[in-house]
Amino acid sequence: MWRALREPSHYRAAANMLRRYPRPVDAVARYVFGRGAYPANVAVRTPVGRVSPRLYAPDDMLTLNEVFCRLDYALDEPARVVVDLGSNIGLSALYFLTRASRPFCHLYEPDPRNASRLRDNLERFGGRWELAEAAVAPRAGRVRFATEPTGRYGRVGDAPSDAAITVDCLAINDVLDRALSRTGTIDLVKIDTEGLELATVRAMDPTLLRRVRAIVFEAFDEKPDGPLHPALFTQQLRGSVCRLTRRRD
Repeated sequence: MWRALREPSHYRAAANMLRRYPRPVDAVARYVFGRGAYPANVAVRTPVGRVSPRLYAPDDMLTLNEVFCRLDYALDEPARVVVDLGSNIGLSALYFLTRASRPFCHLYEPDPRNASRLRDNLERFGGRWELAEAAVAPRAGRVRFATEPTGRYGRVGDAPSDAAITVDCLAINDVLDRALSRTGTIDLVKIDTEGLELATVRAMDPTLLRRVRAIVFEAFDEKPDGPLHPALFTQQLRGSVCRLTRRRD
């Protein structure tokens, strides 16, 4: 953890922890040292007031800090329409929903336990999000989904029989087309699918991407080896987060 805090992308997070958390000492203890009992409600200041998502493990505190303090998914202008692939327990969605623009979020999470916790964390924002309990990948079908105790690192793929479930998987272009058919544009596609991110971005139909403003995805397991959809997006890699921003016409 101390090594991570020395990375440039974490300086802003360290400063933001003092501003975002009403109880910064407790937040630092949880994030840096892994201390504190769980489940726990951790309060965060947002543009629409204080929210207190329920966290279930120290790994959830890592996610909370990445989203609200490291600002992994922040845009220059607040997103109005978000497609969130790998919504976990709803912390990224909570960030989007607490911006001033009152966005609508299309959420996708295949782990039933995470989905239940997501609904609890987002209950206050009913009517501004919808959840599909499904994975998203280049192609549709029924897939094996590897679960693990924290809920943060579940992924499509093989796992011991007692740690795997079978889930619906939707094709990324069907997901994009559905959102675009309702709203006309998508401001942000966020992807955190534990290893499927690059393949999913590469499979996106350029004709659909012309109406997408930005894509942000985790690139921890596999870094892009070249520009992705370069005719449409500029690309920036910061730490483990890759950001594609729509070129101006």
